[in-house]
Formats: sequence, structure tokens, C-alpha cells
Amino acid sequence: MIALSLAEIAEVVGGQTHDIPDPAVQVTGPVVRDSREVEPGSLFAAFAGERVDGHDYASAVVAAGAVAVLASRPVGVPAIVVDDVQKAIGALARHVVRRLGATLVALTGSAGKTSTKDLIAQVLQRKAPTVWTPGSFNNEIGLPLTALSATEETRFLVLEMGARGIGHIRYLTGLTPPKIGLVLNVGTAHIGEFGGREQIAQAKGEIVENLPAASDGGAAILNADDPLVRAMASRTKAKVILFGESGEADVRAENVRLTDSGQPSFLLHTPSGCSDVTMRLYGEHHVSNALAAAAVAHELGMSAEEIATALSEAGSLSRWRMEVTERPDGVTVVNDAYNANPESMRAALRALAAMGKGRRTWAVLGKMAELGDEALAEHDAVGRLAVRLNVSKLVAVGGREASWLQLGAYNEGSWGEESVHVSDAQAAVDLLRSELRPGDVVLVKASRSIGLESIAEALLAGGTEGEVAAR
Repeated sequence: MIALSLAEIAEVVGGQTHDIPDPAVQVTGPVVRDSREVEPGSLFAAFAGERVDGHDYASAVVAAGAVAVLASRPVGVPAIVVDDVQKAIGALARHVVRRLGATLVALTGSAGKTSTKDLIAQVLQRKAPTVWTPGSFNNEIGLPLTALSATEETRFLVLEMGARGIGHIRYLTGLTPPKIGLVLNVGTAHIGEFGGREQIAQAKGEIVENLPAASDGGAAILNADDPLVRAMASRTKAKVILFGESGEADVRAENVRLTDSGQPSFLLHTPSGCSDVTMRLYGEHHVSNALAAAAVAHELGMSAEEIATALSEAGSLSRWRMEVTERPDGVTVVNDAYNANPESMRAALRALAAMGKGRRTWAVLGKMAELGDEALAEHDAVGRLAVRLNVSKLVAVGGREASWLQLGAYNEGSWGEESVHVSDAQAAVDLLRSELRPGDVVLVKASRSIGLESIAEALLAGGTEGEVAAR
């Protein structure tokens, strides 16, 4: 974080100082909420969770070098006491962002947010110092903590914004007002909470409603291939830039194809020129993500050649998102188990089919959460798609939703041993270990709460019976 005195922080967040001998002492390190991340000069934000209360670690974090604790009660060590720690870090983030002078890029969408954020960060980093959201740190706590990790040298701040209801993104843009806002797509992720795609579009579009006007440098980057996103152009005063494969897109892809290993290749068109891209990432769905990143980079002054080179060299910065690892015996494990929704599940299955040409393919799939009344139909559709894509074997892991996956495969014509339903991750590992052959490709994907990453880890690490449960 940029250096601020404890007195200034207390004033910004409306807090009272306790046990602070010298309020002029500065916070020069990061603001953290995990006591294990404390370093000299840090400010520790003490959150009281259901299982762990950060206030209990106050003495330990100060001993480890924290300058003070941001707390909701006195803790016996230097502290700034506030009514609400979450609101306090939000106010502090807003203050720091105003002081920074960096260009803020915010993005949202139903699928692909984290992968696109990683691409944008890697492209912009070539132009100037860039800070970006780690993983999916995209909520009311993670977003301000990311903003607070910026320094005086930061020129670009790339922030992923998630939403579980109307007003969430409006709140986040109030904490960290973006100059450039990007909407990737409107899908069915969290549709059970929103109630429908139109409501999701309403929530996602809040990001462009809160951009500066075009005359003040505001830019709304919208997916030309998604009608609900494209319609958001009427909701902003910012300059509108379209990306996609549509001929009307300002930044578009032509001659899209996949390499023999399933990596996308295309000709990138921007208003300033064209250049070829061949990505290191896997799956055709990354073309749209790359175009979104290219649109941001072009708006910030990068040439088509610079963008294409950066996209061709970019990798995944976040764990468990199409992580491709080949074992010594030639089995390829694709760990995409961080999260899942119908759109990302279909994209992962198509990537598996492309990667597995001439090889046996395994789709190890689990529950997609928060689909509400659409859950049965969406799981059934994914099971059917696995059959249509000629996936060699579907392994559905878990309870009711997994049975719906297998039912879809069965109803699509998977009559023999092409699909199987197992009760848990350990059963899936046992099955795979007994049946995998050199050259097979295994995709592992489900919602984060299911924890199927343990299957991929077990397949790559070996180990003994029961290690999946231990993970």
C-alpha cells in the first residue's frame, strides 16, 4: 500500500486509535486479513468469522511486524477501532485509489472473469507496473484488499468484480471507480440466486453505468456476440468498444482454429492493425477472453503486434483453471476444478474433445451449484453434451446432481460403460487408477464447494488409499 500514517488511516475510516504511542507511524506494507501474510509494516484487518476471529491473533501479528490492527474492539496492542471492519477497508481502498492516479480496469461476467483478468494483467504488465485481483478475490472484502496492494509505482489496477445480486457491482464500483469497464457475458451462473438471465444482465450492467463519460476517458468494453451484453451500450455514457467474432466488433478474431493440442490460434483485428495469435491456454473459449483483453490493451495504447505477442505468451495465473499436466506415463490431467457453471462446463468439455483427438478422453464431473430450478435441466444437458462430443467416459461424482449428469448421458445414448456414477472423490480416483492407460486425457471439473481438485492432485501425486479424504 502507499505509505499512510495511522492518524490518517483513522481519519479516513472514522476510527479511534487505541494503544498507539505515535499516530504518525506509517503503514508501509500490505493490508492483510490472514495472519500468515503479515510482514513488517503491515496493517492487519481483524475479521470475526464463523470459525475464526481475527482479533484473537492481534498480539501475534504485531509481534510479526504489523504496525497496527484494524479492529472492531480494543485488542491490547496498537489498533484502530471501527464499527465495521469491512466498511473500513472499503473506505480506505477508496481513499488510496484516489491518491494513486492509476488507471482502473474493472471486469465482470458470468464465466471467464478470472481467466480474462489474468490475460489483461499479463498484457498490460508489458506496458507499465500492474496490480490485479489474485485468484477470484472479487467480493466486498477481496476487491478493496487488492486495491490496497497497489503502490506509488502502479499504473494499471485490474479488478475482477463478482455479483450475487442487484446492487453488488454498483457498491464495488463505488469503492474503486473504474475508468474502463468490461462485461464478458451473461450466462446462468448463480441463476438460482438472481432469478433469471435478465436479472443477471441488470446486475452485470451496473459496471458500465458507473463509468465516466466518454469525454472524461470512460470506456465500456462489451461482447458483441452476446445480445444481453451488447444491449448494455444504452446504459452508459462512456465510449463503447465491441469485441467478439462478429464482423461489427471493433476488436475481433478471424480464422479461428485449434492446434493439434487444443490451443486456439487466430488473426487478431484491432482498429490499429492485425496480428497472429497462438495461445498457450487450452480451449476455443479463450478466444473471447483474449479479445476482451486485447480491447482493453488497445484502448490503453498498445499496438496489435504488442498485444498479440503478449497474448501468445500468456499463461494461467490462477490455480485449478484448465491446468494441464502430463504424467510420465503420458496421461494428461486437466484440472479445471476451481468452479463450474453450465457455460464453463460446456467450454471445458469442448476443450477436452479438442485435446483428445485420437486419444481416450475422461470427463470427471460433479455438481454445478446455485442453479435453482434449472439444476436438473442443466446437469442433464451437460451429460448429453459429453456423449455428443464423443467423450470416451463420463465419471459423475457425488449425489443427486451427479446422477442427473449420468442420466443425461444415458438418455443421449450412453448405454454401456461410457458413463458411470460414483459416490465420492476417492471412488473416482480408485476407478481412474485401475482403468487409465498411457495417452488418456482426464478433465476434472465441478463447483468449488465439491472439492474435486483432490482427484486431479491424487492422479498427479500418486499416494495411498485415503489421501483424497485427507486433502
